[in-house]
This record gives sequence, structure tokens and C-alpha cells, in this order.
Amino acid sequence: MLTKIKFLKAGEYDGKGLLGILDGIPAGLKIEKEYIDIQLGRRQMGYGRGGRMKIEKDQVEIWSGIRLGETIASPIGLIVRNRDWENWKDKMSIGVPEKKLKKVTLPRPGHADLAGVEKFGFDDIRNVLERSSARETTMRVALASVCRKLLNEIGVNVASRVIQIHNITDTSDIPKSMSANEINDLADNSPLRCLDKNKEREMIAIIDQAKQNGDSVGGIFEVFATGLPYGLGSPMQWDRKLQAKISSMMMSVNAFKSIDIGSGINMASKFGSQVHDEIGYNGKNFTRYTNNAGGIEGGMSNAQPLVVQVSMKPIATLIKPLRSVDLNSKKVKNAHKERTDSCAVPAASIIAESMLCFVLLDSILEKFGGDSLQEIKRNYSSYIKTFKEYGNKK
Repeated sequence: MLTKIKFLKAGEYDGKGLLGILDGIPAGLKIEKEYIDIQLGRRQMGYGRGGRMKIEKDQVEIWSGIRLGETIASPIGLIVRNRDWENWKDKMSIGVPEKKLKKVTLPRPGHADLAGVEKFGFDDIRNVLERSSARETTMRVALASVCRKLLNEIGVNVASRVIQIHNITDTSDIPKSMSANEINDLADNSPLRCLDKNKEREMIAIIDQAKQNGDSVGGIFEVFATGLPYGLGSPMQWDRKLQAKISSMMMSVNAFKSIDIGSGINMASKFGSQVHDEIGYNGKNFTRYTNNAGGIEGGMSNAQPLVVQVSMKPIATLIKPLRSVDLNSKKVKNAHKERTDSCAVPAASIIAESMLCFVLLDSILEKFGGDSLQEIKRNYSSYIKTFKEYGNKK
């Protein structure tokens, strides 16, 4: 559903590494490897992560599309190498190895394993699990970092926080004066990216309990975007509505199971007078007394903070496996085990930020166009000036 930018990814969980191409980024954006690495590091944080995080310290290699520290409008190519490749080069060999490899034949409930082997006609689940692993989201975060940087250039910022782990909920209110960057700074200082330290301790305890039992936990996180103008998205066609694009991108991520925009499902049990955000005027701009719509009305941004909540199911690979059936013998056995996490909700919130960055930049380029950052800024400034003048009309 992206129209102005597009991205492609390749690479397996235990392969040589991950490849990514991002097309449609205008010229003149200053971007450094270190900026992307910071976002990759945020994706690897969080209490409850497993052995992979001890192996991999993801860092990007910029392959193309950037010269002398700036984008040059050509496709941007990125590589993130897997440091554990040496231990997997036989099992993941491109050619046929001399020794016979053991096939994975016990599908994991909740994973792509069984549906994948049935779809593609494989007799080895590894052909499915290597690509369906959430490891691929590493490249999503790397590519979206470029989008994030451009959004920052025009004053749009994206942040997130965890509001629930299992049945423990952090209901902390965020002050209206707090910026997206301040929210991220506060959340990033928590091992669970939540704001309430008392709830953080309870969340850690439930993760420890799950790990001790060989289990996993899911949760809910909230993603914000501030600095958005009126009019991103469109009510004119179903696939141009901003919430449709956001929902599509979020639901493309492994283990993301539901999305709420603004007050979301809670609106269903309230009267319209309790839900719809009344309009005010402060002498310069139109204002809202509430933000139940979450920054989107009629498929368009309405200049209020964009607020999205996404739920993530517990990770499907369990330390204590669930029952399964062997593909060959058809006997009931425990499912296959891979390296796994007890909880990846904090990391998932960073991935969700990245998905939102893709959508918001695409929508901004759709509305304001431009082949260079300078041109986009000029078009954007002109638009902002126009609707401010409209708001000031007597």
C-alpha cells in the first residue's frame, strides 16, 4: 500500500546476513551508519530476550545510495551480517554439503512451520522457519531508520512505550507537554520500555515466571507520532486511507495480532457524545479537547498526535515445547526447538515505530512530492503556511 517508497528484504535467520533495498528516498538527506546502528540497538533491547542477542550486535553496512554522507536519490542498499554464520555455514550451505543434514520435521504450533511445508511441498521445516523468523525485522528497522531521519527533518517524530506484559498493565498518563523524543528517552531507560517503575518490577517477575516454566508472554505497546499536519492520507479511496496503510503495515509483522487507533475498541461501549473529539480554537489554530480518534479522522491525519496500540502474541517457540506430530512418522512428539525469547514485546515496539515511519514518510512524499529534501521542505512549509492562514481567517 506504499506508493512513493518501496522496500525489499532478503536473508535467513541463520544465513550469511540480511539484505535490504529502499527506493524512493529523495536526494540531500544526511544519514550516517551510526544513526542506523542506534535504532538497530534499540530493537535488540528488552528484558526477556534470549541467546541470539548475546551473539548478534547488529551493525549496518551501507552498500549504495549514499555518497559523502548524503542520499543521492538512487536506491539505498543495506547489509546486516549474521555474526553466527560460521556455525551455520554447513546447515545453510548454498551448495549440497558432503555430510547429510538432519531435517527438521516437528512443526511448532503458532509458527509458519506446518502451513509452510504444506504450501511449498518441503520435507524440511528449516526451509520455512529460516525466512519466517522475526530476524527479518532487523532489516525493516535498518531501512526505516532512513525514513525516520527524513521525518525528523520536517519536525515529525515517532515514539513508543510498552503498556502491558501478560496481565500486568502500565496505565501511566503521558503529559501533553512531553515530546515524542522525551517519551522514547524515558522508555529506553526501562528494560521493558514502560514508564511506571512499580509495574516494571511486576512485569519482570511475570517474565521470570514464564521463563522458569519454559513459557513465553506477549503484551501491548503504544506508538505515537507528533508534528503531523492536516491531510495525510485521503478519504477518496479505500487504499488511500491513513489508518488502512498503518494497519496493513503493522499486521505484516510476525506475532502482531491486533491494532487499535486512538481509543479503539473502547469506543464500542460508549455513546457518540463521549467519543468524538470536540473542536476548539485558541486564537491561532483549531484545537481538540480530547484525542479519542488518535489523530485520524476520515482516513486523514487531523494535526493531533497519532496514537496506535498494537498487541503481540507470546512467542511461539517455547523452551518447553508443545505437542506436535512428526511430518514423516506421524507420531505425536514435542515440537522442534530453536533459540527463543521469553518476551520480545519491548523490541516489538521498536519494530512498530519503524512500520509507522514507512507509512508516514510515504504519505508525506505522496502529498508534498519533491526530488530533494530541500524541495520537500519548501513544499511542506508552503502548505503549513496556507492552512495557518486559513485558520486565521475572520
